[in-house]
Amino acid sequence: MAEEARLRAVTLNLWGEQGPLERRLQLCIEQLRELNPDVVALQEVREIPSKLVNTAQQLGTALGLTPVFAPATEWGGGTEGLAILSRHPITAHEHVELPQPRADERRVLLWAELATPHGVVLVGTTHLHYRMTDGIAREEQVEAIDRLLKGHALKLAGGPKLTVLMGDFNATPDSDEVRFLRGLHTLGGRRTYYQDAFLCAHDGPAEHGFTWSRRNPYTQRLRFLQNDRRLDYIFVSPPSRDGRGVVHSCRVVLDRPDPDGVFPSDHFGLLAELQLSPLSR
Repeated sequence: MAEEARLRAVTLNLWGEQGPLERRLQLCIEQLRELNPDVVALQEVREIPSKLVNTAQQLGTALGLTPVFAPATEWGGGTEGLAILSRHPITAHEHVELPQPRADERRVLLWAELATPHGVVLVGTTHLHYRMTDGIAREEQVEAIDRLLKGHALKLAGGPKLTVLMGDFNATPDSDEVRFLRGLHTLGGRRTYYQDAFLCAHDGPAEHGFTWSRRNPYTQRLRFLQNDRRLDYIFVSPPSRDGRGVVHSCRVVLDRPDPDGVFPSDHFGLLAELQLSPLSR
């Protein structure tokens, strides 16, 4: 019987080009190399012509992962957007604008098809509106994301073996927008269901999984936002009868500072280990 395979997926908001950028990116590289991910979803990726090489490209080159990038918003003479880095070949990718765009805050969904030895994995990443009062906008955005991912999955011959949606949703687990993705709330007359990987891997409230944490001093630069919240997620399609999609683990990562107190980002990341091949009987 062939050896079982798992997919190691990481999500991280890169915090743009905030300083000390060179040291932060090096910490990202060092800690990601330890995690050995198969796919990485990145938000707040920046590139500035003649000044800053695309930060996702820098990480991908250092880690030996293939990047795809989707621009979202003009920023600082360049562009901010999303990226996916993959160890598996990326056979197709696309990005789509989400509802409620603003002049300085355009949000998108980036998806990519990964050709794994066990079939196609559909990976999406996004970054939703961030203000505490943006709940209605985020509701429209997650409903659109679900509709877009489900629509694309239907176009794939045989469908994807796994769908993984990652990113910075700027919403807590008890919010309606996240509860919709977890199958606990109706939006636009629609229901859906994804596994919240962190909840699947942790029983009880002892593990909060804060990714926006007062433990990280960089969060204080946006001190008007409530601290100690889980804002970053790895959502996974329902497990199949043969075991594909089972969440084996999920934990907070990229949360270690260097001796000088420099963190990789103002957000912490998440790592999930997902069943990719059928489970042995």
